[in-house]
Amino acid sequence: MAVLDIHLGAPALEMQTEVVVTLPETPPPAGGYPTLYLLHGLGDDGTAWTRWTGIERYAEQHGIAVVMPSGARSFYTDEAHGLRWWTWIAEQLPERLGGMLNLSTAREATFVAGLSMGGYGAFKLALRHPERFAAAASLSGALGWARRMPTPEWPDELRELRHTVLGEADATDSDEDVFHLLGRTPVADLPALYLACGEQDYLVEENLAFLAQAELLGVPIEQSLRPGDHEWGFWDAEIQRVLDWLPLSR
Repeated sequence: MAVLDIHLGAPALEMQTEVVVTLPETPPPAGGYPTLYLLHGLGDDGTAWTRWTGIERYAEQHGIAVVMPSGARSFYTDEAHGLRWWTWIAEQLPERLGGMLNLSTAREATFVAGLSMGGYGAFKLALRHPERFAAAASLSGALGWARRMPTPEWPDELRELRHTVLGEADATDSDEDVFHLLGRTPVADLPALYLACGEQDYLVEENLAFLAQAELLGVPIEQSLRPGDHEWGFWDAEIQRVLDWLPLSR
């Protein structure tokens, strides 16, 4: 695999930003390389997956390109008081890189996954654009992010983050709320969904709530609920399961 550390201008951000890509060194199939957009968690950047997991080796085994953009602390959102990260990553980045690196834009060869903040971002991408993704995976996803309103117990850092990203309004039942998005698209038109969360993870309750919502709506989700915490050992194991699960042509 080739590992590319790409620095390029992001029109929506009005600045330069970084994207890490692992790319097969074999000739691309007709239509371009199958591609996984892989999103990092809060506090990380586009290098995290290559530093903390074996994603390069796993991607090589499956013949898939992996695109890992930096998304700051944005929750992959056009921030209420900040930058337009959603527009960059969801709309502009695939178009910019697709032709440059011969990445497939076909739905059947395009996938998205992420951990924690990135798990939320992956489901949001797939549920807002079900016509673009064949499958999406959330690992320890912060799936209840849009439904959280500040309480007196919140630390100042979290309160400021929510204000920057979502503003003061309750984002429940908005386009930022993956629970709401889950019921917006007919089940037959949804991508395949995979949800993993450790039983000791502090986000497990909102992941269980999302699974309950999916069951209520009749949305099938591949589940991996097992002992584990909010840490890289769990995510390294799960991304291998995700790649095995993806509907890739062998």
